[in-house]
Amino acid sequence: APTEIYPLSLHDALPIYYDLVARQRAAVCEASGGRLGYLNIPDMMARGWAEFHRDLYTEFRRDGLIVDLRDTQGGDAGQLVAEKLARRIIGWNVSRYEEPSSYPADAPRGPIVAITDEYASSGGDIVIQALKSYGIATVVGTRTWGGVLGVDLKYELVDGTMVAQPKYAWWFAGVGWAVENHGVDPDVEVTIAPHDWAAGRDPQLDTAVRLALQALDQGTPAAPPTV
Repeated sequence: APTEIYPLSLHDALPIYYDLVARQRAAVCEASGGRLGYLNIPDMMARGWAEFHRDLYTEFRRDGLIVDLRDTQGGDAGQLVAEKLARRIIGWNVSRYEEPSSYPADAPRGPIVAITDEYASSGGDIVIQALKSYGIATVVGTRTWGGVLGVDLKYELVDGTMVAQPKYAWWFAGVGWAVENHGVDPDVEVTIAPHDWAAGRDPQLDTAVRLALQALDQGTPAAPPTV
């Protein structure tokens, strides 16, 4: 009998995903001399929210931050992600025996550069629009996929088929309904050409690091007071 081939499960894919994140983080750390953190958010659902927080404590303590939102899929956590990335440090809790902690907690210390691409969709579209609308981050990469309409799988036919009825649409100040069928344009467009893929280069990540370091040269990241 022929061998059955099953699609890669989430459990099986996790080692591949974590290896990718580790390699990207190491590349950012090396290129920035340890000044920039790196976070990857695979989707805007529970898993993405969890992955966002997995290394958040360590990466937020660096001078600047790269947030990789390429391939980011749908979900409703985008507003929570934007709210946390929008935090700005206004104070410090200084302890005699512990390292200073920022107020608010879990707040970036410096500039943020986000990376996106044509595979970021639905919630991945929306979170990029939120980062741009709020002015939270400079966005590097390519235009997002452009599908933010929500459907209602309410009706089932006699053969078990579900009827997808469009029900939700998104409007944003400054762009109106344009995210649907167009996507969100990056601030700095950078594509990955076939010869880059073949050579293992990531010009989007390289550009994000360069822009973040330039922003750091123009401002001082938040730091605890000297005692």
